[in-house]
Amino acid sequence: MHGAIGTHSVAQAPSPAASTWLQARRLRYERRLLRSALRAIVIAGSAAGMLTATAQEYPLKPVRIVVPVPPGGANDTLTRVVAPKLSEFLRQPVLVENRGGANTTLGTALVAKAAPDGYTLLSAPSAHTVNPALYSALPYDAIRDFAPIAGLASAPLLMAVHPSLPVTSVKDVVALAKARPGQLSYASPGNGTSGHLAGELFKSVAGLKIVHIPYKGGGPATVDLVGGHVLMMFPTIQAALPYVAAGKLKAFAVTSVSRTALAPDLPTMAQAGLPGVEVASWFALLAPAGTSKDVVTKLDADVRRVLQVPEVSDRLRGLGYESFYMPPEALAAYLRSDLAKWAKVVRHAGIRAE
Repeated sequence: MHGAIGTHSVAQAPSPAASTWLQARRLRYERRLLRSALRAIVIAGSAAGMLTATAQEYPLKPVRIVVPVPPGGANDTLTRVVAPKLSEFLRQPVLVENRGGANTTLGTALVAKAAPDGYTLLSAPSAHTVNPALYSALPYDAIRDFAPIAGLASAPLLMAVHPSLPVTSVKDVVALAKARPGQLSYASPGNGTSGHLAGELFKSVAGLKIVHIPYKGGGPATVDLVGGHVLMMFPTIQAALPYVAAGKLKAFAVTSVSRTALAPDLPTMAQAGLPGVEVASWFALLAPAGTSKDVVTKLDADVRRVLQVPEVSDRLRGLGYESFYMPPEALAAYLRSDLAKWAKVVRHAGIRAE
């Protein structure tokens, strides 16, 4: 019995050869783990270094600015004034690419889905914050899918009427419209345009019933206004001033927040007795959401420098534009505010996209 108990209770010690083999195997395993960990650290460090280098060295290739309208329009013209000087500061070609269609939404969607690397940007017009209210389903979110870079320029509108209308001020227009509800009309370049929204905001603030007559573009609408086929309109200041100077139109106020150097004798709508009617056709530079803060900061700084160059600022002023520069944070706040403002106007007026 003693021998049997001893046989079951005493474990046999491994041989010296087996012990050495186990230790060697354990050592090889630990070395493999160590090498894997070191490789992971090196890869992570390299990736971080590459990201830092990219942000520091941006741009390393041409930058594309998508203009979401066809060539020749205000958005296109302004961008092509800014692009050459921006190219000088970035030391890379800045290419302007027109992607018009669907009231700017096609080109805008293209940029929203582009890589957030700073090489595809959007020259956004004021329609950017109006379209979400006009279209029930857009392929992008006007706020969340973009990183604001900087404001570029704006063009104030003005209230213009045909000389045959027996009025001499904004207050006269309001009084006449109230005396003839539904009998007065105003023209615009089309549904959802700045001129249309200005008219609807004017109606809403003043409590008027005025008929909207949409045209297919600002040119035809202005021609009919000058010809007396329509009696009122909110055109861009650069489009209307030549006719005002020639006595073919009467202008009563501008829709900007403050008086404009382009027409210093014209009061603002607020100064003319109707506060709250503030509308501008603005343009801003945006990038896809997720673009590096360093890249956005660099672009913002260079855009600010571009807009301060006399040949650029003088050219824009000659085209009827005013400064609209604001840095990323201020631009982001402006976009949110503008979107909320026009959503209310569009809903109240029942405006639908064409």
